[in-house]
Amino acid sequence: MADRTESSIVIDAPPGEVLDVIADFDAYPEWAGEVKDVKVLAEEGDGWADQVQFTLDAGAIKDTYVLDYEWDVVEDGTGVVSWSLVSGQVLKAMNGSYTLAGDGGAGGGTKVTYRLAVDVKIPMIGLLKRRAEKVIVDTALKELKKRVEASDRS
Repeated sequence: MADRTESSIVIDAPPGEVLDVIADFDAYPEWAGEVKDVKVLAEEGDGWADQVQFTLDAGAIKDTYVLDYEWDVVEDGTGVVSWSLVSGQVLKAMNGSYTLAGDGGAGGGTKVTYRLAVDVKIPMIGLLKRRAEKVIVDTALKELKKRVEASDRS
């Protein structure tokens, strides 16, 4: 599973605010269209979610799966949030990460880079898999930007 999809976007909010939205798993069904239900199964001692169960309905792919999270972030919200698949019915692998960095501009925005590699148990041509990853990554970044910037204004 060496192939992966990667894309970046700049969000008009500081890294800490972006990280807060990423870490608020209970709210994912409100803004992440394909995510229908989320349950935090375990938390680390510092309050970060360790294992999270998602119910996904992305048209052709419907699944309930569990991801294991690593939070390599510093106090200002910069760093990397990564995950790997623990179990799934349709998914065989799902490894990904959000990398949050200050965008260097005067506005205090955040550059978010999303990397994702997915493999499914059903046969699927590599090109279709990469295309599906690209749709997931691009949609997630756009929805994340919209959610953060909307909450930033309220």
